[in-house]
Amino acid sequence: MSGLDASFYLLEDENTPLHVASVVVFEGPAPSYGDVVRTIAAKLPLVPRYRQRVRGVPLHLGRPVWVDDPHFNILYHVRHTALPAPGNDEQLRNLSGRVLAQRLDPAKPLWEIWLVEGLTGGRWAMIAKVHHCMVDGIAGMDLATVLFDLSPEFEQPREGGPWEPDAEPSDLALLADAARRTVTRPLRQLTDVARSAGAVREAHRLREFASGLSRATARFASPSAGCLNGPIGPHRRWCWQRVPLDEVKAARKALGGTVNDIVLTAVSAGYRDLLNARGRLEDDTVVRTAVPVSHRGADERGELNNRVAAVFVNLPVGVEDPLERLRRVREQTDDVKRSNQAAGTQAITRLTDTAVAPALLSLAARIPVRLRQDIVQTVTTNVPGPDFPLYVMGRRVLEMHPYVPLTGGIRVATAIVSYCGTLHFGITGDFDAMPDLDVLAKGVQAGLDELVRAADGAGPAAPPNR
Repeated sequence: MSGLDASFYLLEDENTPLHVASVVVFEGPAPSYGDVVRTIAAKLPLVPRYRQRVRGVPLHLGRPVWVDDPHFNILYHVRHTALPAPGNDEQLRNLSGRVLAQRLDPAKPLWEIWLVEGLTGGRWAMIAKVHHCMVDGIAGMDLATVLFDLSPEFEQPREGGPWEPDAEPSDLALLADAARRTVTRPLRQLTDVARSAGAVREAHRLREFASGLSRATARFASPSAGCLNGPIGPHRRWCWQRVPLDEVKAARKALGGTVNDIVLTAVSAGYRDLLNARGRLEDDTVVRTAVPVSHRGADERGELNNRVAAVFVNLPVGVEDPLERLRRVREQTDDVKRSNQAAGTQAITRLTDTAVAPALLSLAARIPVRLRQDIVQTVTTNVPGPDFPLYVMGRRVLEMHPYVPLTGGIRVATAIVSYCGTLHFGITGDFDAMPDLDVLAKGVQAGLDELVRAADGAGPAAPPNR
């Protein structure tokens, strides 16, 4: 594993399952469970990681490694359930919330797919879970193409011959490999980088990052809504919201900024409503969000690893005027781009990936989960999806709702995925801390409606940032 992948794996405990997931709703009729199993089994040779489990190195002298699972059984990973009739969206959300709160078995390959029957209108759904140490959001969307088709034409794939797992390495072999990777490979990587033009690029990125650090530090000085932080329990609430992408694009065109700026401003409105309903809203309050940024190149599409960095944005929830909220969001995101903070964060991550000892990484990864922090209140991640219809086993995908995990004292987070003209917001909350999660979800929709109304009365905006 890379250092970042290993961190995601080591961070997990009984109260912080760290899988990413989606709930995908299809038009009917639902396929049989047997056909689903056979279809997935035929695709597994394209994703060999899905038949591997994590093996730790003795005494944490090396990062965890992937090894073939000699006891792999697809029936454990592909499961079947149904909603009581009539299966409406609320029942599907409640079922999904229970399934998504359950930790993946660390002794087995870290994924599950649930076939859910019984939705109204003959619809059906898949709940797909995969551990964050395997994929980031962008890789997850690429990986989905293994099952997704571009046409309703479908022919049941033929399964290959029996799978033969590679022999599992001994503890001694793992220790020998860890020694080589921990000592020899990092030194070689540092030497290669130092001798290459890449060193100049990395140094330039770090200088840009340092130049913008003072402005980022000033953002951290703003009073944030620490009342949203706290311990996390084992259970989750999860809800979703749908927003027409055309409305978001129209607001962007009229008001300026990017689609992501409009999204962050709408999310700001949701947190404003949430804090106001709790009686905790102040004029100078911000909700500080981490915004993951992908650094996955075109030549890395489909790789099962994490290629993300994070930037931080203060959501101006204390500001009543939606246009002023948008202006403040744009000011920060424009500054992030100018200072190249995401690239600098990525450079630091690569340096840590090369230099940090695995035992220290194991310790450092676990500390934040157990310590309360009031600096960052939430995560907001926006993943672009396809703008054309997808199909699985001849059935069209109707909706695609994302799920993002919670960790490090962050008790609520939002994932957004675009699909076929709709932005799907998936909002995860700690069950005990977020009984009013629907207030946040409805506030996001209301925030977008505010921007759309403002856009209807606005003239042409300055050229957008993209």
